[in-house]
Amino acid sequence: MGSDTDESATDRVDSAFTTPPPLEPGDTVAIAAPSRPPSEPKLSIGRDRLAALGVDPVVLPTAERTDADEPAPPAKRAAELEDAFRDPEIGAVMAYTGGDDQLRVLSHLDGDVLAANPTRFFGYSDNDNLRLFLWNRGIVSYGLQLHPDLTCDPELHPYTERYLRRALFAESLGTVEPAEEWTDDWYDFEDPGPREWDENPGPTISRGEEAPDGEVTGRLWGGSYAIVKWHLQTGRYLPDPAALDGAILALETSEDVPVPREVGYTLRAMGERSLLERFDGVVVGRPQTFSPSVEWEPDCEAYPADLRSVIEWEVFRYNPAAVVGFGYDFGHTAPAVPLPLGARATIRPDGSLRFE
Repeated sequence: MGSDTDESATDRVDSAFTTPPPLEPGDTVAIAAPSRPPSEPKLSIGRDRLAALGVDPVVLPTAERTDADEPAPPAKRAAELEDAFRDPEIGAVMAYTGGDDQLRVLSHLDGDVLAANPTRFFGYSDNDNLRLFLWNRGIVSYGLQLHPDLTCDPELHPYTERYLRRALFAESLGTVEPAEEWTDDWYDFEDPGPREWDENPGPTISRGEEAPDGEVTGRLWGGSYAIVKWHLQTGRYLPDPAALDGAILALETSEDVPVPREVGYTLRAMGERSLLERFDGVVVGRPQTFSPSVEWEPDCEAYPADLRSVIEWEVFRYNPAAVVGFGYDFGHTAPAVPLPLGARATIRPDGSLRFE
């Protein structure tokens, strides 16, 4: 039996995390391409919109290769990230966009360098590979990136701008309210007019049979479903399972629009690895239901409910004490908040989120 002075597992995890310092107006934000190389005019649009927020965007070499078909070599991308974190003139690093190759970068990274030089990193989708790597080193990171979040639509959406400003210049995001509107329309850069927006019903909460009433608080782990699945498959970058005790699992399904049963199979595997039972809560991003690259024909109306059904089934049968929230504005949705992996998050009874 432990004494009153023993440090709990949650306390040890909390003490191990660092939120990199916020930026001041005029500080440098480095634009990198740790995943797919950029293209114009998207790079220029995003850089200009970053500058309008009051920072100094600087394009790193991997993000200058606008005519490249393939990413830079993994070792080069890793070295550039390490150099950017080391550079005292750089207040944050923002990924240009996602892709499908960043997993190969992780073995080239020196985690000690990143941990010794905590810097705010922005990215999601394929960049969740790096964010989960940073999580293992106790560094909070943020989930927006240059494209598509700062490039789509004739103007930067005010909801995205509000929370991006907090992620750049504030200690934490604080309380995040749901967006008033959302869209699943694919933005056409060849015909850059406004998209159609729908009223946002906001998040909804489900509770397992043994779930407590009231708020649930824990550190966020997870991100894009595909990346979480890759990390489960490789097994090289998963945290110590004990570090997930009391955490909150974040999950969103990206423009891949995976078949719901496949998401359920992955959650089932997490359950069989005794991982699902460790999370006190789950937050699920509003799913994207349309993409030109989707290899099946999802029912756009039914897909969110089908996805919710399989997530509830798998989570609650392995963890009846969990609280699960659906329909959050993060990941592959518009507008979006820069979800901070590694931060302490609270799921409130009304569905809103609070970050510390």
